[in-house]
Amino acid sequence: MTLYATDWTITSDITPEWAIRMPQDGSHVWQLSWLPGRLLTREQAIIGMELDELLSDPDGVYDDYHLSLVDDRAERIGILREHAIILLARRIAARLHAAQAHHARRAGPPARHCRATTPAISSTTPMTIPKAAQQL
Repeated sequence: MTLYATDWTITSDITPEWAIRMPQDGSHVWQLSWLPGRLLTREQAIIGMELDELLSDPDGVYDDYHLSLVDDRAERIGILREHAIILLARRIAARLHAAQAHHARRAGPPARHCRATTPAISSTTPMTIPKAAQQL
């Protein structure tokens, strides 16, 4: 798990979430992609990204030490572990929904089954047999 930080962004090598510095009166206010509306310090943004990475690791689900790290990070940005899980799950669901909608748009309308355009033949319709076939 690695975080990449610049003066304006923080990203992760394992999660699509990010943090961005918001231009606000010369101060350094940060916002997490998965925690909208909450203005954070740079340190809190890094902690929020660490929390996201910890929650993205399925091996930590039953590990008490791992969960204590999750709880510590969540507390340090002022939320509960469960709240972070719900917010991140909603982000995952929104990305999946957007990807499915994009795929459906690219695929076009569903294919319609075409019916043959040849006229139906009934027992009352006279048939004309080509001369070549008549000679056989």
